[in-house]
Parts: sequence; structure tokens; C-alpha cells
Amino acid sequence: MKFNKSSQLLLVSAVSLLAAGLITACGTLTTDFVYVTSSRAAGPNSYGEIAVFEINAVSGAMRQIPTSPFPSGGRNPVAEAVSTDYSNLYVVNQDDNTIVQFQIGPDGKLYPQNTVNTPGIYPLAVAVNGSNLFVLDTYQPLPTCSNAEPCSGSVAVFPILPSSGTGSAATPGGAPGTPIANGNLNYWPLPLLSYASTGNSSNCNTVASADVIAPTAIRVLASGTYLYVTAYDTTVTPTAGYVFGFSIGKGSVLTPLNCGVPFAAGVHPSAITSDSTASYIYVTDSTSGNVLGYTVSTATATAGFLNKLGSAFAAGNQPAAIVADPENPYLYVANALDGTVSAYSIGSGGALASIATYRSGTQPVAIGINPSTSHFLFTVIFLGGNVSDFEVNTATGALVNTQHSPYTSNAQPTAVAAVPHKTSQ
Repeated sequence: MKFNKSSQLLLVSAVSLLAAGLITACGTLTTDFVYVTSSRAAGPNSYGEIAVFEINAVSGAMRQIPTSPFPSGGRNPVAEAVSTDYSNLYVVNQDDNTIVQFQIGPDGKLYPQNTVNTPGIYPLAVAVNGSNLFVLDTYQPLPTCSNAEPCSGSVAVFPILPSSGTGSAATPGGAPGTPIANGNLNYWPLPLLSYASTGNSSNCNTVASADVIAPTAIRVLASGTYLYVTAYDTTVTPTAGYVFGFSIGKGSVLTPLNCGVPFAAGVHPSAITSDSTASYIYVTDSTSGNVLGYTVSTATATAGFLNKLGSAFAAGNQPAAIVADPENPYLYVANALDGTVSAYSIGSGGALASIATYRSGTQPVAIGINPSTSHFLFTVIFLGGNVSDFEVNTATGALVNTQHSPYTSNAQPTAVAAVPHKTSQ
């Protein structure tokens, strides 16, 4: 078959457009990068690892990028968080008492920048707002605190330093600064307080208990105004659960809400999240197998206080992690003992309605949703050494397994975080 000159030009143009379309499609098929920490020691320094997955925007299929995994910069990474501009990943290495800041490249690669020590002992959770990094330590930094003689935990606030300089002397932002001072301390302890006179919350007339309070999770509201910490009293049987609340004030100084008296939270709270409007707080109780809901008070005298939403909402056995869809009224809970994910819709007044329960894998310990489209949900499977990946029906909240889920990670994965794909530097 022969083509005249006009036909040849049209054919060349069509092929060029097709090629350009394919290149453009390939350049945008990655919708997000997912970071999964693994606690099992690896490499010459016995560091943990961070597996980096890219997600296909169409199918949701995940695959590790060629240079993955990366060293976590310490032993036993147990938690991670992403800066609000998605430029930095912060990884908590529990056995080294460190937080490592990684810069995130446009291709998802990680570049270690700074390592800081936490004020307390054995950090276990981390949260970020636009200007601060909040770290939860198992114990306060007291000479008497150890696994043999445990003491109550504490929370510290690291300011996130902005970028500085220009040209070759430029320093990118994101480094954790010196912890904010709390009087002569650089952390806020979590003592169990109660009112000396019943119900008197107006004058902070409180008394302290010697009970040991074990923290479990931390959450900062999207507004950046309030911080909440879940914990339980280890010295009573059965244990008693609490949520400690703080307002975040000038200079990022924390002020305990309710005179420092915590809000009741079941038996053993294990995880905490808030809805996209920052109107509701949800806490999982691993002992009772349910979800506790709270409204966040907006009244002037009690701003930030938590008011419980009636009865608890049933979950599976030993719920270990919880996440709210950042764009839609849905909530998801990973149940460690059952190997399932419970899905809920968030209704009027914050009440939860069950959607369905989905198989996830043996012992899911962390859960997350990708930030760019809120279209895929991941659970980290500790015993299976993999990550399950679900497609979220944004109209109903229902979950469907992606085609090749679960995806192999590194041994003993512990935490998950995600950032949207950057098309340019």
C-alpha cells in the first residue's frame, strides 16, 4: 500500500500524537507513593527498612520502586508521618530514641537529612501539623524509668524549621528543631489527674495519682488547634482508658484541656483519628473490640473538650489502627486478631453506621488512605510481611481488593504513610 504526501503527513502526526499520549499517560500513571516501615533489623547497621511503593492511578496496583527499600536510619522503626506539604517523611526508630527526617524526591526516593533524639524513652507514635512535629514517648526521661520500673509517658513538640538561604547555601525546610520548653522541661508528662472536688473543672483543683499511664497513640487536628493522646492506666485491673487533650497555643506551647484531667476512653484505647471536618474524634478500644466516638466542643468555656457519642460502635477483635477518609464521610478500622477491616459511614452528629467487614491479612497493625484521590486504602500486615490494597468506592465507602493484593513488603512491617506523586520538582 502506498500513501500520498498528505496521507504520510497525517500518519506521522497520528503516530506522534499517540506516542505523546503514551508518554503523558506513563508520566501520570503513578498517583501516589506509599512508605511502609519494617521493624526487622537489616543491613550492616541492623537498621529497619522503608519500602517505597508506587500506585497505579487506574488499577491501584502497587510495586516497589527500583531503589527500594531504604534504611530507616535506626533500629525498630514503629511509626511515621508526612509533612503537610508532602516534602518530608519522619520515621520514629524506637530502640534508638530517634526521629529521622527524610526529604522525599519527585520520584518517591528518600534522602536522609537530619536525626534528632526524642526527649523521653522509647518513642512510639508521631503526628504532624503545618509547623510542628509531635512525638509520643513511652516513658518520661527520668532516672527511675525503665521496662523493669515503668513510669508514665510524655509528649514532646518539635518545631519544623522553615527553609533558609539561597542558591548553593540554601537549606530546605522540614528539619525538626529544638523541642519546645515546658517550664524547665522539654516535654509534657501524662500524669493521671482527678478533681479534688467532684465535677469542679473551673479552677483546676486537681489531685495526682501515682498510677502508671501508658500512652498508645497521638492525633493533631487538621486545624492545628488541639492535640489528643490516648493512654491507659496499667496499675488497675482491668485497665482504664483515657484521652488526654491539649490546646496548641502561642509558640506551640501545650496547655492541658480540662485542667489536665483526661477524658474516659474505654478499657485499652489503641488508636485515634478525626474526621475531615475536625468535628469528631474516634478511638479504638482493643480490649472491648469497639470504636468510641466523641464530638469536639466548640463552646468558649470548653473548647476542645471531648463529649462522648452515646454507645460504642462495634468493631472486630483487637482493633489496632483507624483512619478516616480525608474527603468523604467514611471510617476504617484494622482488626488485628481477626485479620479484617471494618468499614463505616459517618452520619449526622458523628454516629457510625457499619458498611461491611473485609478480609485483610494476618495481624493488620496499621492503616492508611492515599492523599491525592482518597481512592485506595492500605493495611500493613505484620505477620504476613505484606501490604493489602483496597480500592475505595467513594460513593458508598465499600472496599474492593485490587488485582494483585497483597503486595510483599519487608519482614514485620509496622507503619504506613503516603504522598501524592509530584509531576515536577
